Order: sequence, then C-alpha cells, then structure tokens
Amino acid sequence: MLYHLLYPLHELISFFNIFRYITFRSAMATLTAFLISLIFGPSIINKLKQLKIKEQIRKEDSERLYELHAQKQNIPTMGGLLILLAILSSNLLWADIFNRYILICLFSTFWLGVTGFLDDYLKQIHKRSKGLTATAKLFSQINLGLILGIILFLDPHNSMRLDFPFFKNLSLDLGIFYILFVILVITGSSNAVNLTDGLDGLAIGIVIMVALSLSVLSYVTGNVKFSQYLLIPYIPNTGELTVFCASIVGAGLGFLWFNCFPASVFMGDVGSLALGGALGTVAVLIKKELLLLIVGGIFVLEALSVILQVASFRLRKKRIFKIAPLHHHFQFLGWTESKVIVRFWILASLLALLTIITLKIR
Repeated sequence: MLYHLLYPLHELISFFNIFRYITFRSAMATLTAFLISLIFGPSIINKLKQLKIKEQIRKEDSERLYELHAQKQNIPTMGGLLILLAILSSNLLWADIFNRYILICLFSTFWLGVTGFLDDYLKQIHKRSKGLTATAKLFSQINLGLILGIILFLDPHNSMRLDFPFFKNLSLDLGIFYILFVILVITGSSNAVNLTDGLDGLAIGIVIMVALSLSVLSYVTGNVKFSQYLLIPYIPNTGELTVFCASIVGAGLGFLWFNCFPASVFMGDVGSLALGGALGTVAVLIKKELLLLIVGGIFVLEALSVILQVASFRLRKKRIFKIAPLHHHFQFLGWTESKVIVRFWILASLLALLTIITLKIR
C-alpha cells in the first residue's frame, strides 16, 4: 500500500525514491511485523485465555510425555493468528501487492491458515481431541499444491526444471510431473513445521532462520546481476518475495517474544501449517526446492523421525526412537527442554549458513 501510494511521489520529492528499493522495504516489513506482534500480542493472548483456548496434553498418547509437559495445560494456543495478522499487515504496507508471486504466497498462507484454524477450532470449541482428521488436513494440503502446480505449469514463463545445488548446469525437466512435485513440497513443508511445533519456541525459531535464508535466495534470484554472477536461474519479479520472507522473520521474532521458554502462548496448527506452507511456496517460486531440504534440515529430520517410527513399528513391531518426533526423543534421553531447543536452533543456524554458501559452491 505504501509502495503504491508513496513511490509515485518520487518525481516530486526525491526522498520517496527510497520505496523503490527492496532492501529498504524488506527491513521495514521486518520491523513492522515485529512491532505488530509485540503490540497486539498481549491483547490476543488475553483474549485466548478468556475464551479458554488452551493447549491440550493427552495422557493416553504418552504418560511420560504428559508428565514432562503437564505444566503447559493452561497455556493458550492458536497464537498463530497473531503471526498471520503481522505477516498480512506488513505485506499490505510494504510489498508490491500486485506482484503475482506475493499474491500466490499470501494465498497459500491464508489457505493453510484457514485449514489450521479449523483444526484448532474443532479441538478447542467442539472438544474434538484430534481436530480435523489427518485425511482432511492432507486433502487441503494436496489441493493447495495442485492449484499452485497447475498455475505454474500453465505459466509459459515458468520453468519445469528442477535445479540441483552445487552444480552449475545439472537440472531435471519434470514435465507434467512438476505438478506432483509441487504438491509434495507444499504438503511436506507444511506437515514438517507442524510436527516440529512441540517445544517452546522451537518451531518458530527455526522458521525465522529458514525465512531469513529464503529472503537472501529470493533477492539474488530476482536480481539479474547477482543471478548471473552466481550462475543461478534469473526469475524476474521474484525479488519482491524478499519482502514477504522478511515479514515472516519480523512476525516470527515478535511471536518468539511470547513463545520463548517458558512460553506464554503456542501458535497452534493455524500458525504451523500456514508457516510451513508459506516457506514451501517461496522455495517453489524461486526454484530452490532442494535447498529447502538443507535450510529446513531440522524440519526434515523431525518429519523423517515420525515416518521411520511408524514404518518400523508397523513392519517390525519395534520402535527406532523412544518417541517421535525427534525433539521428544531427546527429552526422553534426559535433555532439558531448553537444551533441546537451543541445540536444535544451533544446528538450524549452521544449516542456514550452509545454504547461503551453496550459492558460491557451484
């Protein structure tokens, strides 16, 4: 909004030329989203408390896990609404809202935010302990991926090639299978963040690092000079996604203010599903899907631990981990919650650094 209102004034007052720069608007998007989270956070948390929308720890899932997390029972959830408010408001102010890539990302975030909201709503208001069925959530994620896949497949300017990190000219033309690949990325990233959201500040801290890395990747992908220098595909207008990713960083930092250990609020599925889908969508749009596996390595390990645990138990009647997802396994090994969180953050930061380094290792 500010971009469209104020930038045209640069012909009269040169100061307004600053709104042309993605770097400036990204920085402002981060600050705006952070301040919105910080200002509206207390009132939203109090409202959630009044509505008695609280975290539910089910004893029947694991008695030991219940003992470790019993103190979280009265902490409000669905705080992801605060994150979505900050992201949307920040983008409306600082992004080029007519940019097709911004619209696609906002659409994906909203779609999965609604899915997560329905899941949380059924848990909290209708007291359905598991909310939406796993099939219903998966159906929503697949439909979103299908819509995005078809839109991009029909776009004559969009490439169906999958680029491989560390290689200059190695890529694979997926053809019609590109649609299935988009579905896989969106579904996988959304579920992976959702599975990681089990400890105070764990998921949102990693989301911040992934979003920060994707903001750098978006900027160089949308900049013809940087993309040529780094030998990566140049995709016009994707630089605007830097603003979108920056808004996630700001909203995440603001939410972490209340979600850090010991947490005052949890994001719920309305936050985790939306954020995971948003990160996956950005990766698809800038053709960095495989780099998402590196930068989101912790999310991958969390999801993989659940898949392996379920498969092992069904095939061998034995468990690989004490419990899944992975962060709870380390709790069962005796690590304190804060130690698990910080160590996972450390690994996530190193993976983010490695992801940026891959731009030069080609």
